[in-house]
Amino acid sequence: MAKYKVTVHTHNIATATTMNNVFIKLVGEKGESKRTWLTSLRGGFYQDTASCEFEVVCPSSLGKLVLIELDKQPLPLFPQDTWFPSKVVVTTPEKGTCQFPIYCWIMDTEVHLFREGTAKRLCDETNHLARYSREKEMKTRTELYCWDTYKEGFPGSMKADNPLDLPSEIQFSFTKASQFLFTAATGITELKLMGYSDSKKNWKNIDEISKVCLNRTVISDYAQEHWKEDEFFGYQYLNGCNPMLIRRCSELPANFPVTEDMVKPSLRGSSSLLRELQSGNIFLLDYKNLDGLKANVINKKKQYMAAPLVLLYKTPDDKLIPIAIQLKQKPAKDNPIFLPTDSEYDWLLAKIFVRSADFQEHQLNVHLLRTHLLAEVFAIALLRNIPMVHPLYKLLIPHTRYSLQINLLARAFLIADEGVFTQFAASGGEGMNDILRRSVASLTYSSLCVPEDITARGLESIPNNYYRDDGLKLWHIIYRFVEGVIGFYYKSDSEVREDQELQNWIKDIFDHGFLAQECTGIPQSFSTVPKVVKFVTVVIFTCSGQHSAVNSGQYDYGGWMPNTPISLQQPPPTTKGQSTESTMLKTLPDVGTTAQGMSTMWLLSKQSSDFVTLGQYPEEHFNEIPPCRMIQKFQTELKDFSGTVNTRNSGLPVPYTYMDPAVVENSVAI
Repeated sequence: MAKYKVTVHTHNIATATTMNNVFIKLVGEKGESKRTWLTSLRGGFYQDTASCEFEVVCPSSLGKLVLIELDKQPLPLFPQDTWFPSKVVVTTPEKGTCQFPIYCWIMDTEVHLFREGTAKRLCDETNHLARYSREKEMKTRTELYCWDTYKEGFPGSMKADNPLDLPSEIQFSFTKASQFLFTAATGITELKLMGYSDSKKNWKNIDEISKVCLNRTVISDYAQEHWKEDEFFGYQYLNGCNPMLIRRCSELPANFPVTEDMVKPSLRGSSSLLRELQSGNIFLLDYKNLDGLKANVINKKKQYMAAPLVLLYKTPDDKLIPIAIQLKQKPAKDNPIFLPTDSEYDWLLAKIFVRSADFQEHQLNVHLLRTHLLAEVFAIALLRNIPMVHPLYKLLIPHTRYSLQINLLARAFLIADEGVFTQFAASGGEGMNDILRRSVASLTYSSLCVPEDITARGLESIPNNYYRDDGLKLWHIIYRFVEGVIGFYYKSDSEVREDQELQNWIKDIFDHGFLAQECTGIPQSFSTVPKVVKFVTVVIFTCSGQHSAVNSGQYDYGGWMPNTPISLQQPPPTTKGQSTESTMLKTLPDVGTTAQGMSTMWLLSKQSSDFVTLGQYPEEHFNEIPPCRMIQKFQTELKDFSGTVNTRNSGLPVPYTYMDPAVVENSVAI
């Protein structure tokens, strides 16, 4: 008789256990076991135990195990329930060990097939039962995960009307769902009880705004104290929520006619604008993406946003300061260039219009499109084209956690017709859709690759750019990890070209994520191992480090509303010398709009307790020793880098933590 020890692991999450009877069948190359009831005097799957051991006896050896069949049946008078097994480990009579990763909810009485977990490409599958299982899995997946078009010109999205329509494996955990709903409800309820969220009044004075505070952070306090200062204004374009717009300027744009006389007082020493341009010390912010857009109407009152051009100067003491601001794209008499030498409120109001424009650009292009929507595209393409046993699935599935549900919620509660962004942001409504379409049209592959993007924007040497420093370091750590794993499974370029599942994945991304636009530079197929490594690095970095960089600081820099106004109630000034503190207060969003924006940014910056940091893999998808060792090395490098970041931050007045691996989440989950 051949005896097999079967160890069944139930995942350590809320509601994962079952009171149903569980049955298993082992299938090998030489035969299969009987369908065996997994019962034990020591208890079953209804207990919160990590694992349960059983014995399956066969007349003779089954040979190499190929797959297992699992099903569960309710007891008489007991209801059908749900069960989330993580894996089944089988010790064979020959003393070998086979692992079968599961990591999915079993919610019915059907028989479910799970293959032995050694990573296999399609060409590696020689057993007809394994191929059949693979084909069955992908047929089911393509029916479950369907592409949809939310709006014309947007990247493809998951076809689902509400979170309950999503497959159970990709829904929020009980813990995540409970905490997310609690945070969302308490934030706005607290402001409602304080009388702020429904108020249509303007602010009476700047100090009154500090009463609308859901939570204080070191950086939000710093922003409140320093928001008027030019140095802090410039700093945010290197290390704030949107470090993606600034670029080196070697020649002034034709539509930004700044003269030497205008900026000479701002240039230190006896320098000139021409000399500073040639020396690489002048930088540009161009919000042309917002030009000509229709602004929102909030509480029956027309709102306003600008499409500014901003010139920044790196001083000899390595500060970055604004030296000229033009609030509209087209030069005109009623479109003056504002300067630091203008009156206090002329200059401050010009900066407020820039910061509000940055809110629109950041939220819709840098944050929503370039992390959330792309993460969704990567996830859907993976789930539709790559089976669970494929090495790419094992590598990328941790980086898709919760992404489809968080995006579904964003579409329902943020950018839908009645969403918070649509109702309370200056660009809500038509403007929002136009910004997203323009952003999609200008999206390029190279801009998603951190080293190429930094070089293209001329930011290689600007000092105090912690987004660049940490981003490049994190990129290269991820790249080395991906290079090791991909190189282990693909020994030659021909193996890449022959992997049809891999090719289907990238083609799906090109067609549905980048709308089949060749000008984006996104590959339509893979021809070499390095090209796969580069693209997979983009996927992991986008879903982890990049999302953290542009998401986690939203409340830090937006918690003090004047620093990042969600909307503005007065048009951009057309003359100088007319602005006062009263003008500024009338321009800032009203009390209710401020409260809605603040509570949303607080929600989007708050992590749940089941947060999984970059490099941590609670689900064990890899079985082979080499990739497991690569994961350990990856984790070690991330830990060492985290220590380096903390050491540097200890000496900074404003710490830059958003790319610290200890706080970077594995996926776009908030």
